[in-house]
Amino acid sequence: MRTFRSSRCLVAAALAGAAAASLAAPSGKEIYESTCIACHGADGKGALPGVSDLGSKSGPMKAGDELILKRIRDGYQSPGSPMAMPPKGGNPSLTDEDLKAVIIYMRKTFGR
Repeated sequence: MRTFRSSRCLVAAALAGAAAASLAAPSGKEIYESTCIACHGADGKGALPGVSDLGSKSGPMKAGDELILKRIRDGYQSPGSPMAMPPKGGNPSLTDEDLKAVIIYMRKTFGR
């Protein structure tokens, strides 16, 4: 009987750990791939006409993190672009922490 209780505790702990992992914040990569990739593309070069190349020397990643965060949070239209990025890339559930994770991911992946 003691073994059964011990096993039950281990199962409960494993289930609790799995539940906590599923509640963990998504990574910057996961957010980029579910929200940003449609317009910016997997390579960050822009999948649609007028979308900035994230890796370009003159691209949006040359700005500081606070300005990039503001532009992602509030939405932004690059000068000369026929289309604007909607606030939070169109995903209103994203938090500032999520957006910061995306910025870190973009800097690591696309440079600047």
